[in-house]
Amino acid sequence: MSFDLVIRRGFIVDGTGSPGFRADLAVNGGKIVKIAKTIEEGAKRVIDASGLAVCPGFIDMHTHSDFVLLVNPRAESKVRQGVTTEVIGNCGESAAPAKGVALERAERVMSRYGGEVEWTSFSDYLDLLERRGIALNVAALVGHGTVRMCVMGMENRPPTKEELKEMRDLVSEAIEAGAFGMSSGLVYPPGRYASTDELIELCKVVASYNGIYASHIRGERETIVEAVKEAIEIGRRSGVSVQISHHPAKIGGWGKSRETLKLIEEARKEGIDVNCDLHPYIAGSTGLSALLPPWVQEGGPEKIVERLKDRELRRRIREDMIEERVPGPGPCGLVKRGMWDKIMLAYCEKNKDLIGLDFEEIARRRGKDPFEAYFDLLVEEEARGMVVGFYYNEEDIRRVLLHPTSMIGSDGYALAPYGPLGKGRMHPRSYGTFPMVIRKYVRGESRKELVYDEGAKLLTLEEAVMKMTSVAAKKLGLKDRGILKEGMCADIVVLDPERVKDRATYLDPYQFPEGIEYVIVNGEIVVDEGEHTGALPGTVLRHM
Repeated sequence: MSFDLVIRRGFIVDGTGSPGFRADLAVNGGKIVKIAKTIEEGAKRVIDASGLAVCPGFIDMHTHSDFVLLVNPRAESKVRQGVTTEVIGNCGESAAPAKGVALERAERVMSRYGGEVEWTSFSDYLDLLERRGIALNVAALVGHGTVRMCVMGMENRPPTKEELKEMRDLVSEAIEAGAFGMSSGLVYPPGRYASTDELIELCKVVASYNGIYASHIRGERETIVEAVKEAIEIGRRSGVSVQISHHPAKIGGWGKSRETLKLIEEARKEGIDVNCDLHPYIAGSTGLSALLPPWVQEGGPEKIVERLKDRELRRRIREDMIEERVPGPGPCGLVKRGMWDKIMLAYCEKNKDLIGLDFEEIARRRGKDPFEAYFDLLVEEEARGMVVGFYYNEEDIRRVLLHPTSMIGSDGYALAPYGPLGKGRMHPRSYGTFPMVIRKYVRGESRKELVYDEGAKLLTLEEAVMKMTSVAAKKLGLKDRGILKEGMCADIVVLDPERVKDRATYLDPYQFPEGIEYVIVNGEIVVDEGEHTGALPGTVLRHM
C-alpha cells in the first residue's frame, strides 16, 4: 500500500497531554491512517521529521478573521504559526448576518480592502468563504452585537418582544447554517447596551443547539469579578457552554484572577461548562474610539465625530474618561491613570506617519495635551483606527495559563505582510502567539525586542500543545480534530521545539515565526519547509 504522505522519525506530541513518543505517521485521503514505530510502505511524499515534534494542528480559539479571509485566503500569519483552525466571529462582531446597520458596517470594512459585501445571511457568508477557498479550517460564531445591529441599530435601550424574537431567529438561523454558537462584546456598543436577561434569552437558543457562548465580558478590570459572575449566571440560567474571552485581568483588576478562576472551578462543580482563553502578550489591542465613554460612542462613528467637534462636549468627555464610571476596555484604565505613554497608535488611514507612536509622543509632536491630540486624531480619522495598550500583568497571565480550563486564542487576524492586509502596525499576536507560548513558557526564554517580555518554564511541550489543540477541540465539539490518532483529520504541525519562536514585535509586527517547518491541513501541505505553498485545502466547519 502507498500513502499520500508519511512523516518519519518524528517525536509525536499527540495533543492529549500524554508523554511524547517516537513514531512514523501516515496520511491518506485527508485522514491519519496509521501511527506506528516504523511504517515500511511508500508514499507520494515523505517528510523526515528527525529532531522535530509532530503535533496536531493548532486551534486558535479566539480570532477576528471574518473579513480578512475573504481578502487573502492564504491566512499567512496564522498557518505559518501552525494554526490549522480559526474560531472567528468573536467579541460580539461577525461578518454576518448583514442587514441594516450591520450591513453598513460590513460595507465599510470591505471597502477598506477594495471589496464588496456579497452576502446577507450567515449561510450566504459561510458558502462564500468556502467557495472562495481558504488555507485553514474555520469555525464561526455569530456576534450578538452584529445581530443587535441588524435589528436595533446602535440604540441604547432594551429590545421589544418583537425585536427579541427577531434576534432569536437570527441566532437560530446562524447556528442552523453552521455557527458554533454566539459571541458577545459587552464593553463595546451595541453589546454593552444589552441586559443580562437579553443575553440569557439568546443563549437559550444557543444552548438548544449545544453551541457555545464566547464572551468579552462586561468588565475585565476593576469589575472583572462581577463580570465573570454574570457570564456564569448566563450559563446557569440558559444552560449554554461558556467561554470567557482573553481572560487575564487588565489594569485595575490585576491579581483578581485568583478569585475569577475559583469562580470558574465552582461553576464547573455545579455542572456549568465554563472555560477561558488567553494570549501570552502583555499588551492588547482595540479600536481607536473604544477609549471613549459609552455615551460618546452611541450612534457610531459619525455621531462620535459630531460630538468631538463640540468644544464644550470635549471638556465633559475628558472628565468622564478620567472619572470612568463604567469601566471600559483595557486602554481606558491607562487613560484613567494618565498612562498615555502605554497606548500606541497601531493603525489609521490619514495619519500614517504617527503609526507606531504612543499618545504622549503624538501629543508632544502636535504641541497639545494627550486628550486633545487623541480627540483631534479621532475627528481626522472619522473615529476609525486601532490602538495597542500595555495593560496586562505577567503574574495573571501565568496563573490563567496554568489553569486546566484555559486554552490559547490569539485575539488576532489572518494577515500577510503584503497587499491590503499589510497596512499599518497591528498587534504582533496575529503573527506570533502560538510559537511565543512554546518559546516563552516551554523553553522559558525572554525577548528584549518585545517590551516587558519575561519567559519562564511553566509548561511541558505536551501540556502547551494540549492547550493549543484538544482542549479547544473538545470545547467546540470537534470529534475528528485536535488529537493525532488514526481516523482523525490530518491537521498536523511539524516544528522544531528547540528553535520555534516568534519574531514579531509591536513596532515591527509583520514578521513570520521561525521553527514551524511543515503545516498540513486536511492532508495537504500548506507550509513546506517554512514556506507557504499557496494551497487552499481548508474547509468551513459546520456545527452539527
